[in-house]
Amino acid sequence: MNTNSGSGSPTCPTKLERREIRPKIKDNRPARQSGPTLKQKFVFCILIILPSAFCLLPSHLSAAPNVLFIAIDDLRPNLACYGDEIAITPNFDRLAAKGTLFNRAYCQLAVCAPSRLSLLSGRRPDTNKVWDLSTHFREALPNIVSLPQHFKNNGYYTRSIGKIYHGSGAPMKDPPSWSEEPIYDSGRKHEWRYASPENLAVETLKREASEGEDVPDNTFVDGLVCDAAEEALDTFKEKQQPFFLGVGFRKPHLPFVAPKKYWDLYDRAEIPRPVSNSLPRGAPEYATRTWHELEGYTDIPEDLTQLSEEKIQELRHGYYACISYVDALIGHLLDRLEKLELSDNTIVCLWGDHGFHLGEQGLWTKANNYELAARVPLILSVPGQANQGATSNAFVELVDLYPTLADVCGLDVSSKLEGLSMKPLLSKPNRPWKTATFNQYPRMFEGVRHEKHGDVMGYAVRTDRYRYVEWKEWESGKVVASELYDHQTDPEEMINIASQIDQAATVFQHQRFLEAGWKGALPLK
Repeated sequence: MNTNSGSGSPTCPTKLERREIRPKIKDNRPARQSGPTLKQKFVFCILIILPSAFCLLPSHLSAAPNVLFIAIDDLRPNLACYGDEIAITPNFDRLAAKGTLFNRAYCQLAVCAPSRLSLLSGRRPDTNKVWDLSTHFREALPNIVSLPQHFKNNGYYTRSIGKIYHGSGAPMKDPPSWSEEPIYDSGRKHEWRYASPENLAVETLKREASEGEDVPDNTFVDGLVCDAAEEALDTFKEKQQPFFLGVGFRKPHLPFVAPKKYWDLYDRAEIPRPVSNSLPRGAPEYATRTWHELEGYTDIPEDLTQLSEEKIQELRHGYYACISYVDALIGHLLDRLEKLELSDNTIVCLWGDHGFHLGEQGLWTKANNYELAARVPLILSVPGQANQGATSNAFVELVDLYPTLADVCGLDVSSKLEGLSMKPLLSKPNRPWKTATFNQYPRMFEGVRHEKHGDVMGYAVRTDRYRYVEWKEWESGKVVASELYDHQTDPEEMINIASQIDQAATVFQHQRFLEAGWKGALPLK
């Protein structure tokens, strides 16, 4: 890893000093006019007075809340507001203090495109037929109304900056969703990924797995995304039209590249080592197969069991550095909302698309059905909500975000959506709620990556105490393997107890959960 400071490495700050650090991106842009022109005011008044002439701008828009929709790639809940004692995340924490933090939120399929397209379509993977990185939900559901499209159809100006849909191939595009062409939706330019002379010298997608050069934040694509999002907020202030702004940050996705100042926030010796480093005992081969995402970087061995302790700690250090980098960028967006006096009428929804393994269970990255891959951070801040700063332990899923955002903004909530509005949890965060969440992951009989639904599908249900998985052959529906993990005695999911005789009743109960599906887990009305 490159950590060239140019002037020597500074003394690492103490833990207390590090928590007080809030890095900023210097903003050299000239101040923008904060209020609308007389002409803009006149046009807006006409649109409100004559709504029948403008079907896309109904009369309620003068009070419609804006939506700032922040997506973060590969982020697991290693945040201070989630109880991580190492993470330096003052802006994640700041947002959580104004909203509701959902402690038990889960994705539907733990890789980028299926997770994001499930959320954005409001349908689960077996409904929208998106299980891999190359399929778009409109192949199966061409007339579906996506989440941002629903807002656009109701008079919102919708924009996408950064990675909202999947960041490459067909799934990255969805023209009906946006009022104008997305920007930075593809982030693969070499100069946006690395900064060191050594890594820039060879233009391959994978160079070193981590890097920490002394460079400005907007050297990398996430800094550019932040700059563009701030400019978009300035424009929205002038437009006086409600907006839905999707801002997608790619870090902490590999490679773990962040400006050196974020590496310097952490003392590597204080970063915990993986709590487990071997594959779960009794797990089927389907469950623990590597996805070959970390492999291929020039400083990573082909066999991940050969990773040195030093390299493991470097990677974990880089993951934290990238989290703090994104935290600083989020701080700029929150600051800009306040500066423009938009905070009091803007919902902020922040979510990670899936979790991540950093050596735990002998696994790296995502692409499996385990807790570390399925559980995500989710923070929702709604102006005027009761119980600001509350933590909800209710089971929620990313597929719930579509009906939730529509509900809190007063838009229609389609009965075809396969999620549940979380709006009641904003006033009563720990009211009786779902009894389970559901995620899934496919495998091929051969190879590390799957196509479409794969040859076998692992269906997982997470209940209060257990995680249960059934692996079914896609064609026959035959169960070929099962997993059961007891989070009361085995929170790291290291021992598969599905075959133990004394667990037969628990296995049977969770089989019934899978048979009933997501509707069977909904709270009683």
